[in-house]
Amino acid sequence: MNALTDLIENRPFPELQVGDHASMTRTFIQADAQAFALLSGDVNPSHVDAHFAATDQFHAVVAHGMWTAALISNVLGTRIPGPGTVYVSQDLRFLRPVYLGDTVQVTVTVTSIQTAAGHPPRATLQCRVVNQRNEAVVEGDAQVLVPTEKISRPRAHLPQLELRDPGCKLRALIGRAQLALAGRGPLRTAVVHAADAASLGGAVEAAHAGLIDPVFVGPEAKLRAAAQSAGIDLARFTIVPTEHSHAAAARAVAMARAGEVEAVMKGSLHTDELMHEVVDPVKGLRTARRISHVFVVDAVGQSRLTLITDAAVNVAPDLITKRDIVQNAIDLAHALGIVRPHVAILSAVETVTPKIPSTIDAAALCKMADRGQITGAVLDGPLAFDNAVSRRAAEAKSIVSEVAGDTDIFVAPDLEAGNMLAKQLEYLADAKVAGLVLGTRVPVVLTSRADLADARLASCALAVLMVMAPRTEAEAAT
Repeated sequence: MNALTDLIENRPFPELQVGDHASMTRTFIQADAQAFALLSGDVNPSHVDAHFAATDQFHAVVAHGMWTAALISNVLGTRIPGPGTVYVSQDLRFLRPVYLGDTVQVTVTVTSIQTAAGHPPRATLQCRVVNQRNEAVVEGDAQVLVPTEKISRPRAHLPQLELRDPGCKLRALIGRAQLALAGRGPLRTAVVHAADAASLGGAVEAAHAGLIDPVFVGPEAKLRAAAQSAGIDLARFTIVPTEHSHAAAARAVAMARAGEVEAVMKGSLHTDELMHEVVDPVKGLRTARRISHVFVVDAVGQSRLTLITDAAVNVAPDLITKRDIVQNAIDLAHALGIVRPHVAILSAVETVTPKIPSTIDAAALCKMADRGQITGAVLDGPLAFDNAVSRRAAEAKSIVSEVAGDTDIFVAPDLEAGNMLAKQLEYLADAKVAGLVLGTRVPVVLTSRADLADARLASCALAVLMVMAPRTEAEAAT
């Protein structure tokens, strides 16, 4: 109904009669359980934890009794007697649980109306709730003060309730990484110059989660001072002392080349300082592929993780570099369980024009995929960002595409565009972001110095999944 003409009216005392009744129907869904828990603070696992509920007496999540009571209140306050009604008392009996997916019908019926000189009129209403099998769920009575004047007014506009759980998809990814390591042990990881609380804390938390076995590489006095200041105990961890951060980067890369560690993790040094050693053509971690970075983004309101590349390593990549950037991201998507990722090659427009060189690169990359030079994914481009994320926007521009509106990997035209896109999502849209450097002999966990421990933990999970993923012959050859 139109919000401007959707009215709610009461049935005041002069109109109300015994036998008058009203009903409403509602299906109990997960969002109802979560919203009620948030508002009430009641986090009884029987109402919110599906894993616990599966083992208790009901074997499934059940609605809080007050959820059904609130539905009764809804009918009393908006239908009979309606606006102006004031609750006096209620006597309800909860006969059966309401499970997720159950549809209940709430009915209230006037059974008596009482008047007394000098007092507002009262009514008693029988309340009954039944499920879709017509089984009684709740029965009882409610006593209310009945409004004496007619009230008819537009239904109040309420803001839309959105349940947001930032980082939930990355937390699930961490769980997958832990399962992947079962019976194998954590990933031995060189943590480079973790000389502040954030980088130390992230590595230690990842160790406590069973993801990595950190080897702290850097000036020992600085590492221990940072640990003491943060209240972190380094007693059970290995420390490889170096003179300074540059030496720490060189030592960590040498350890990775020698097979002493399976991953490298950036600490509190600058990205350029670490990457200078990683990309060294003689002593670094290069492979046949160009090195690139991928952000894995857990955006609120999106049903799945998305990948953005390259936003940290290649400043102005040429076509051949972009080919490797795309393939690196596809390989990571496979490691995350995305069997056939959809790749959007981004530009400012969706048409090919020589005036915007990134559109030419996008078209060429798509043809390279057609010819088998890029494998394991579906590519389309050029696509403007709106077309890549919104099927409606793509249809409005008559774009026929398997990728548009259904993108897993966003390939930015250059580092500036990719970096801005990822950080806008992180800081303006509450997205949680993890990151990994690929195209190297071992994964490099390359987080920002501003990242908190949870981002570092999720990035470690990415490294685990990348190491544990089965590799095709083509991937192994690079």
